[in-house]
Amino acid sequence: MIALACALPLLAGLALLVGGAELSRPAAARTGLLVALATLVLTAVAWWDGAVVDLPWLPALGLRLHLALDGISGPLAVLSGLVTVTACTTALGGARRRPEGATFIGCVLLTLAGAVATFAARDAVLFVVAFEVVLVPMWVLISRFGDRRDPERRRAAGARFVLYTAFGSTLMLLGVLLLVARAGTADLGELGRAAGEGIDPRTQVVIAVLLTIGLAVKVPVWPLHSWLPLAHTTAPTAGSMLLAAVLLKMGTYGIIRLPLATVPDGFARIAPVLGVCGAIGIIWGGLVCLVERELKRLIAFSSIAHMGFVVLALATGTATGVAAALYGNIAHGVVSALLFLVVGGLKHRWAGDDLTRPRGALREHAPRTGVLLMVGLAAGLGLPGLAAFWGEFTTVVAALDPADGRPHLLFVGCAAAAAVGGALAAGYSLRVARLVWVGEGHEAGAAEGHGSDERDGITTELGSTELLPGFVLALAIVVLGVAPGLLLAVTDPALAAVVGR
Repeated sequence: MIALACALPLLAGLALLVGGAELSRPAAARTGLLVALATLVLTAVAWWDGAVVDLPWLPALGLRLHLALDGISGPLAVLSGLVTVTACTTALGGARRRPEGATFIGCVLLTLAGAVATFAARDAVLFVVAFEVVLVPMWVLISRFGDRRDPERRRAAGARFVLYTAFGSTLMLLGVLLLVARAGTADLGELGRAAGEGIDPRTQVVIAVLLTIGLAVKVPVWPLHSWLPLAHTTAPTAGSMLLAAVLLKMGTYGIIRLPLATVPDGFARIAPVLGVCGAIGIIWGGLVCLVERELKRLIAFSSIAHMGFVVLALATGTATGVAAALYGNIAHGVVSALLFLVVGGLKHRWAGDDLTRPRGALREHAPRTGVLLMVGLAAGLGLPGLAAFWGEFTTVVAALDPADGRPHLLFVGCAAAAAVGGALAAGYSLRVARLVWVGEGHEAGAAEGHGSDERDGITTELGSTELLPGFVLALAIVVLGVAPGLLLAVTDPALAAVVGR
């Protein structure tokens, strides 16, 4: 099951790239949707059934093709499948015959294949290889299928994405190779059980620094974040959904599985710096969102702020903190996918996403779209009863009582900064709601001749292929917010094993 969950989207994606030129975009999207649905089911069954693949890969180097899902990786793999299903469903709306439709869906499926393999990899080198598989199709989605109105910006976004992620990948590979050479094994289970035993403290710190910086680029952590807003602004809707809900989660998952679990003493030495960077990212992203004029770029900066909560939670080094990080990971994946789905649809209908331009109220002209936007914004501001609340609230609790050996006052200051960041999130979420959902300023704009006709002032509803996946994501946000125990029940045992060591 787990091997098929990795191989099916990989083979289907390659088939679409090589032989799908004659397919229309809807036909390619239907194919991608079926494959993504099958992968989602296979992943869930493999996780539930405890399926394992463990075969020799490179015997001379002691490397194995070892795949398995547990309470840490299973929810993230299922999230990847769910978001890919919704992304393929949104692509069904294209009615025109487009030669590039198969290429687009093929890249989406390759991203899914790499993500599932990354979360399932139990070999450190295999983890790196699977991680890199995701970066190539994601680059194609950004640089080729991004905003067609600004080719120069699209190329710049693709180039910056490659430069940053290649830099991070190089450091991550160096850290993995040093770890494997010093520990004598690449098996993540054995590395976790050893917890750095036999590796001198200085080398542990070096490994932790290489791995953490390399993975921090992918998260991204402030100040390594500048590639993300441009990539999100340029990427197509499906690309933004995958970027926020899949690629960023691979970075934080890697921090849990590699430096935190394998060299905990070295990670503890650099954790205060990581916590401060996370807290700065929370404040930085919130302040930018208060003044940002482009709606899609605003959601991108909000992702930096929300991922700052996840990073701060990991830096605390406690069971509560790591549980909050994983919950925040899942919650942000669902919330960001919903917001980028809605915002991407609005940007297409508006022919732009400038918030300073007066527009009609969604609550009047597109109420179903407005409901989806409000659910995403309410979850983003951490409203109790919705998914993001539990991860961010628990992060503050964990930062107030970090693990032994970490500077208590420093983390209390980070907790205070995170609380301020929560207030900023409320501010920019309500700002967007006021401008887009309420439509404040539309009447004044109409009086001046701006926004008085249907093209400028009235927003039509999203199509059924966008509304249906939107409501699925909104339902997931509510369920995770009302019943957090559903997720914690399956993640706590695996997390306790990692943090307990």
